[in-house]
Amino acid sequence: MEGLLTGIIGLLTFMLIGLLVGAGVGAFWDVTLFLAWAGATAGAIGFVMRDRLRARRLLDWFRGPLDVPAPRQAGFWGELAYRAERALVRRDEATHRERERREQFLSAIEASPNGVLLLGAQDQIEWCNRVAADHFGLDPQRDVQQPITNLVRTPAFVAYLQAGQYLQPVIYPNPRAHGTLSVLIKPYGPGLKLVLSQDITERERAEAMRRDFVANVSHEIRTPLTVLSGFVETLATLSLRPDEHQRVLHLMEQQTGRMQALVADLLTLAQLEGSPRPQVDGWVPVSTLLERALADAQSLSVGRHQIVVAPAQAAEVACNLTEMHSALGNLVTNAVRYTPAGGQLELRWNCREDGSGLFEVQDNGPGIAREHLARLTERFYRVDSGRSRETGGTGLGLAIVKHVIQRHGGEILIDSEPGKGSVFALTLPAARVRALPESSARVGPPVADLVGISMGDTATH
Repeated sequence: MEGLLTGIIGLLTFMLIGLLVGAGVGAFWDVTLFLAWAGATAGAIGFVMRDRLRARRLLDWFRGPLDVPAPRQAGFWGELAYRAERALVRRDEATHRERERREQFLSAIEASPNGVLLLGAQDQIEWCNRVAADHFGLDPQRDVQQPITNLVRTPAFVAYLQAGQYLQPVIYPNPRAHGTLSVLIKPYGPGLKLVLSQDITERERAEAMRRDFVANVSHEIRTPLTVLSGFVETLATLSLRPDEHQRVLHLMEQQTGRMQALVADLLTLAQLEGSPRPQVDGWVPVSTLLERALADAQSLSVGRHQIVVAPAQAAEVACNLTEMHSALGNLVTNAVRYTPAGGQLELRWNCREDGSGLFEVQDNGPGIAREHLARLTERFYRVDSGRSRETGGTGLGLAIVKHVIQRHGGEILIDSEPGKGSVFALTLPAARVRALPESSARVGPPVADLVGISMGDTATH
């Protein structure tokens, strides 16, 4: 409005100036009125030409790239140019802010562990993140604007997409990997669909393990409880001779011990899974761990086996003494239980070239077939369930060993062959191992002196 008013005032000013000039010139030839009107007309024409020139400059600016400043002019066209330039600057700033927000949003989606895919009105791919591309086998750039059903032809997904009922996700095996996908579709804007995918392989596996674990625990506890219940009923209803009475009590004691061992192992596993990893500032001599493992083996063997500890370099490991003793104790206990009388067990420690350490327990027992090795550390997994129960095992020992060594940054290695015995090894990373000079070995008989010690004079559990 202000620019328009300025233009009108400018026009009147030009006409007035022309009028005065024309009137002044006409006074010399006595044609004042004619020249006055001619001057006013000339002023108006001059104003219009100047205004047209300004408008032409503004139009040329509008036709250009608009990344140069608008022409600086007075009057109506100058104000129009200023306001247009300011509107363009605001638009560019708003566009830049929206672009930044969009990039931040897409970056957040890209970082999501779940797949996100946007479909258009005709179910064509508008955008997808890296995880969705991996789940569905897509190329995020090449497959844009392609119909999703041309690229993802899994029957369960196609039927779910076309049914239009998206209240619950569809779950189906991932054809591109050995796993399971959960896909949920959400309406998003006018005609758009948001496809959310999640790899639930680990969750399904964990749920299956939980079900198996509950079933196994229930079975393991039910068996001794049933035996105890039968013995209690026998004692309550039958009159037994003293020797029969003692036999029944002995069997009841065995079943009670079996349940106590199972509960103890379950509590150990729960404690391992719920506690923080051991620090690397508590150093324990390797000889201490070997001597304790040796004592466990001696106590269980009662002289039925030849148990030796190989000479080892003096060293210390950063570990939780109780946990590491439990791990080694489980290994030597299994070796004693499954090695026939007269067999041999050997405990070894080695400092490897890369600075890491290795505990090994080797036996010359019956050995284990290759197909069982990968599953030995699973809870309640048994190669021969009947024999394992006879030896007093709970099926949790190697699971405890695996948890302990993983908490210390290492792993358990198993090598076995039927008829040739087994070797169970625990590795520790270099950060948890430090070699010692022989002079700094702990006080007491060196580990080398333990080689070939007979176990015949040790006590039983």
